[in-house]
Amino acid sequence: MEEETSFSKVGIRRLVLIVDDEHVNRRILGRIIEKEYDVIYAENGQEAYEQIKKRENTLSMILLDLIMPVMDGYQLMALLREDPKYSKIPVIVLTAERTAEAKSLQIGASDFIPKPYDMPEVILARVKRLIELAEDKTIISAIETDALTGLYTKEFFCQHAIIHDNYYPDMPMDAVVLNVNRFHLINELYGRLFGDKVISTIADQLKSIVSETDGIAGRAGSDSFFIYIRHNSDYSVLLDRIVNGLINGTGNSSINLRMGVYQNVDKNTDPEHRFDRAQFACNTIRSGYTNGFVLYDDTMYKRELYSNKLIDDMHVGVENRQFKVYYQPKFDIIGDKPVLRSAEALIRWDHPEYGMVPPGSFVPLFEENGLVQKLDRFVWEEAAAQAKRWKEKFGVTIPVSVNVSRLDIYDPELEKRLLSLVERNGIDPTDYVLEITESAYTDNSEQIIDTVNKLRAHGFRIEMDDFGAGYSSLNMVAALPIDALKLDTQLIRKIDESEKELRMVQLIIDIAGFMKISVIAEGVENEKQYQLLKEAGCSIIQGFYFSKPVLPEEFERLIEEKIRKTPERGTL
Repeated sequence: MEEETSFSKVGIRRLVLIVDDEHVNRRILGRIIEKEYDVIYAENGQEAYEQIKKRENTLSMILLDLIMPVMDGYQLMALLREDPKYSKIPVIVLTAERTAEAKSLQIGASDFIPKPYDMPEVILARVKRLIELAEDKTIISAIETDALTGLYTKEFFCQHAIIHDNYYPDMPMDAVVLNVNRFHLINELYGRLFGDKVISTIADQLKSIVSETDGIAGRAGSDSFFIYIRHNSDYSVLLDRIVNGLINGTGNSSINLRMGVYQNVDKNTDPEHRFDRAQFACNTIRSGYTNGFVLYDDTMYKRELYSNKLIDDMHVGVENRQFKVYYQPKFDIIGDKPVLRSAEALIRWDHPEYGMVPPGSFVPLFEENGLVQKLDRFVWEEAAAQAKRWKEKFGVTIPVSVNVSRLDIYDPELEKRLLSLVERNGIDPTDYVLEITESAYTDNSEQIIDTVNKLRAHGFRIEMDDFGAGYSSLNMVAALPIDALKLDTQLIRKIDESEKELRMVQLIIDIAGFMKISVIAEGVENEKQYQLLKEAGCSIIQGFYFSKPVLPEEFERLIEEKIRKTPERGTL
């Protein structure tokens, strides 16, 4: 067998394998090909197969004779076709038998060159064309499929979904999004190799499922998958199959999967929108869920349209001052009679289409996508400016509290921003109170504590808002730098009905008092709740019992009444 030629690279010279049992034919063809390509040789199919196994990643073309000893060309092509690693290498058959052309093409040949080799330019042109086509196909395939799973990438998945609809226009189909919950923690706890195993194991399950259900599957992101399959009425069975396959494949039963399903898709909508709906359903499944899948429905669709409309209109709403800042009074109840002490700034949205939109409809929505920061800053500016106007009009400073979201805490300019705000409006930081939710403290306690300590050093007072709404721990009260504890409405709502609820509130107030932290109760609605809180030692209350949130003009009546009763100037 001839020695392979050296790789004298000018640019990148492709490698071509010539397989023929006749020395003369090998040399003639070699002289034609080596003008533009590096060439190696084999005398039969077996020899060629060994060469191919050693050079599967660098071999660009095989020129193959059919009639050879040991292993003929037909046998070699059959071996190559069985293995995906080798089947991508283009094969040009060399033979003097014209009748062999059809059979060769049927078993995997890309082209056919007749013997004798009397047209060198044509041979070289055919080799060049097929190598370029094969390389283009490889590049497209690499983009088309995900390297780890072999599933379609998101872009090509959507294209194939369209093709599927063209072939099966009347087949009812479902769009499914499958997500690995907290996948980043899996990588951190078990390592990236294990994370890759999780993803590839799920992909294997999906390949099996779509092969049985006339569907396709794709990898939509690092931890999510798209599945487009024939309509299925029982997704609990499908999800269980994937979960069990994952447990068997990884040996880990603690990995949680979430699935969102848009059934009987509207084929008049583009695939991206279909899977947006399935993703929307998937995203409604929160941590601690008991049901692993959610079906998208008309109610969810209407809610999605409503939510998207609010998101789209938010910036214009701020610019056109559709958002209004209301103020709910806070009353000191330590003495004989309740005394107006301060106000909480609360946002409302007078939407041109929906009317007055409650904050529960848009604040959580804006928290999810980061828009809440712009809204917070709008409220901060409005509240500070209002405090300034009241000070100038009445000669007293009304302390105002504003909400600081968890996203605001991560703003490196927060300290500078708030200091500039109070300075521009002539307000003392002690009269500009910052309410930070209890849940924000649990997210990244070290950074929260550091930020809060810096703000308190400048004189800002800090209230822990919504205490009792989440996973409250009384130990947090001792560990965190706060000036007041604000009990959530959920804790207050039943104290006039449940002795157990009242005892819990009493315990919190006692502990806070021991640590010299004042307690504020929000959501107080009736006389009995008010009396119980007063007897328990609560410092300040707010709620409908005294006043709902009101516009600044209406709040001024409360200020005027307070001044008439206690005409001294200064701070309320």
